[in-house]
Amino acid sequence: MKKLLFVDCCLRGDVSRTKKLADAFLAALPEGEYATNRIALGSLGILPLETARYFARETLLDAGKLGDPLFDLARQFADADLVLVAAPFWDMGIPAILKTYIEHVSISGITFGCDDKGNFGGLCKAEKMILLTTRGMEIPDGDRMEQASPYLKAVCAFFGIGGFVLVSAWGLDVVSAEEAERRLNAAREECAALAAGC
Repeated sequence: MKKLLFVDCCLRGDVSRTKKLADAFLAALPEGEYATNRIALGSLGILPLETARYFARETLLDAGKLGDPLFDLARQFADADLVLVAAPFWDMGIPAILKTYIEHVSISGITFGCDDKGNFGGLCKAEKMILLTTRGMEIPDGDRMEQASPYLKAVCAFFGIGGFVLVSAWGLDVVSAEEAERRLNAAREECAALAAGC
């Protein structure tokens, strides 16, 4: 059975519109194809790499202690066959907790490597990363103000993840309630179709 890592950054829980997209995707996955491991970032308790944490991590890496529990998240990420990220659009990008999570999984020797000539290469085995997101603002996919997907595409390239797929519903706070629901439902249908093909 393949491993699906669900990075759940729907910090508003059941009232999250992004969670509705994730629910539609997960409900449509082919039965028995994936074992899903959900990481709820809102309750994970991870912190950014301030000075003491940074040097503690570097000491472990210098000693080659990649099996330390500090790197559990990175090993889990590298081992996933499919990475599903559900995160709302915040401040032109992603919530800070998701960036913090990426810091914690970005570990040399686990999610990426470097040869003796300084060439970097990804070590993750995921076929693709799927980003599910909602935007309250009228910012369509590809707009220069939308920096969540470009960042996560770059993360995929760095980690060696084969592809990146984006499903979004946008403008939800600036259109009528009926239009917002229509856009959200269209995105949910897209999520279900995407999952059915996994």
